[in-house]
Amino acid sequence: MRPEEKFAKGRYDYLAEHYHGLRTKVYPQGWFYNEMLEMPTTFGLLGNIKGKKILDFGCGSGIYAKLLVKKGAKVKGFDISPEMIRIAKRENPKLDLRVGSGYDIPFNEQFDIVLASLVVHYLEDWDKMFKEVSRVLKKGGLFIFSTGNPIVECMTKVKVPGKKKKLRTFGKNNYFTIKKIESIWNINGVEKVKMNPYHRTYGSIIKTIVKNGFEIVDYEDCRPIPKSEKIFPEHYKLNKNMPYFCVWKVQQK
Repeated sequence: MRPEEKFAKGRYDYLAEHYHGLRTKVYPQGWFYNEMLEMPTTFGLLGNIKGKKILDFGCGSGIYAKLLVKKGAKVKGFDISPEMIRIAKRENPKLDLRVGSGYDIPFNEQFDIVLASLVVHYLEDWDKMFKEVSRVLKKGGLFIFSTGNPIVECMTKVKVPGKKKKLRTFGKNNYFTIKKIESIWNINGVEKVKMNPYHRTYGSIIKTIVKNGFEIVDYEDCRPIPKSEKIFPEHYKLNKNMPYFCVWKVQQK
């Protein structure tokens, strides 16, 4: 297991039950960034998936898997975290969900679609990851993945003399450097957990896609859905004009 996978496994094993709770309770904070920001955009790019065979890459606690099945898809999945898979199997007892790596996908069959929701940014070697995705995709199959928006990843808040609110700027962060960055998750307003995604430029993402025999079919920046303004007014205000996440739809040639 590579160092970045070991790190992610440890974090998600530790956070598994808490993470699932954030995503499934009534109007928790997790709803905004997932159910009201990333997921609507991703499902928009997925389109009609009835009868499609889908691999849920980094399936977490099985939330996407359950929704994909409801939309008529035939779903299998894997995740680096055994604790996440334990919950995912509890939530989806009829599905084939396995512990596995994005560098060594634990399936030897082919799918119509590989879906990776907010997971590929934890992997350093995208060439190796794309080769594995290609191996389990049918000819002409789709790889749909969401990740942090490269521009927003480099922004930070800095104090401005005479201003109460901090200003978002690039500060010392260099957009052009492909590197591990630090993201802090605030747990219940008390505990802070460090996560380490990798920042990539738009150019590096596009070149990796093309180099590995895929072509870009579609792309969307994630915008919050209208009803989130009433439920999460502060988050909506911050993200309505800022693309926090983005979703790529690419096809194997």
